[in-house]
Amino acid sequence: MNWTISNKITAMRIILVPVLVLTFYFPTPLSYYASGLVFAIAGWSDLLDGYLARKRGEVTAFGRFLDPIADKLLVTVALVLLVDADFASTVLVLILISREIIIGGLREWLAERDVVVHVSQMGKWKTVSQMFAIEGLLLHEGFFGLSLFEAGTFFLWLATILSVWSGYEYIKGALPELQKGD
Repeated sequence: MNWTISNKITAMRIILVPVLVLTFYFPTPLSYYASGLVFAIAGWSDLLDGYLARKRGEVTAFGRFLDPIADKLLVTVALVLLVDADFASTVLVLILISREIIIGGLREWLAERDVVVHVSQMGKWKTVSQMFAIEGLLLHEGFFGLSLFEAGTFFLWLATILSVWSGYEYIKGALPELQKGD
């Protein structure tokens, strides 16, 4: 295992997950701001570790393994926290999490067969929408006259639509391999 700076940043993102939970439930009015800050730091660290890995030529098998785990863990825990606080729709969150499990499993199965289905632009927009949704819903208060709760809810709906759409595109791209079976 190669502990490059990128891999250390990814591991830090995993360590921030319990910090997110603690800050979310901390009994103070500032808890939502603190959890929003933790989530923002973790989210931006995802961009940073990918950039550094490519820029420094330090893309590793361990990093390719750990990065999606860190991403899914962070997003799933944040979404569950939001449902628990009644800030997010359970149905939308179940759709988002289910899609991640289905596509993650499909990616693993395809990787074992040395088949690569590239992530569509729609999947990238889904991720961006999802991050805006989570951040807005974590903060959920007004900001210069803008309701972050309403903005977060809008982006959660958008992320769900894009999630279903990009999931469909991914499955469609994997269909030739799926039709082969074992």
